[in-house]
Amino acid sequence: MQPEVPPEGGAGEAVNAGGVSEARGERESGAKDLTARPFPLGDWGEPAERLDELYRWVEDGARETAAWYLTDRGFKRRGARALRLGSALGAVAGAALPLLDLTSAVEGAAPWGYLALLLSVACIGCDRYFGLTSGWIRDVATAQAVQRRLGTLQFDWASESVREVLGPTEGTAGEAAERCLGILRRFSEDVTELVRSETADWMVEFRSGPAPLVMQSAGVGPSRAEGPAPARFPLPRPNMPRQRPPEAR
Repeated sequence: MQPEVPPEGGAGEAVNAGGVSEARGERESGAKDLTARPFPLGDWGEPAERLDELYRWVEDGARETAAWYLTDRGFKRRGARALRLGSALGAVAGAALPLLDLTSAVEGAAPWGYLALLLSVACIGCDRYFGLTSGWIRDVATAQAVQRRLGTLQFDWASESVREVLGPTEGTAGEAAERCLGILRRFSEDVTELVRSETADWMVEFRSGPAPLVMQSAGVGPSRAEGPAPARFPLPRPNMPRQRPPEAR
């Protein structure tokens, strides 16, 4: 038994813009989030066809995952660029307007310069608070990692197919099918781990990002106590035994 190499568009096809665009269209018209897909169940009377079907199922899932992240980065990229542009323009205006007012080129421009600096700081704060730039970077990194892992799967699958075609075949047909299933399983676990890692990074940023900013703006922070905290109520003095005064000699 040998796994069949999928035809054009299967294992030999690299991840390209067409495949990602097609998966992106399916994602936009279908589910709104990454969800589990039903496992393809069928008759194993034709193992080669079943392995081919499983490969297509795994490959399509990886492409949909990469397309989801590439689509999710669109809003974050536009928002991050707009905020960064506003921050840069505000910083430039905040530095230029007071100079123009100082040289009497534009009378009364200094207060507007301070307002522009405030706008620049506000843009940076919004970017950090909503995590637009960091989320954009995470989406791109995760999509590239999935695509890179998909390329490795395609070459591994082609290598296994060529080994079974050209031979000599190593082991029995059952062992060959087990090797192919192992390749697909490891790939699915790797993609799941990439998604889990990105979600964990987002959760850490969500918990540790906005909260410290709010606490710092309110002037609240963890106090560093060098000694033990004072007791709320005074502790009673221990009862010391009375000592007899010394006798006069």
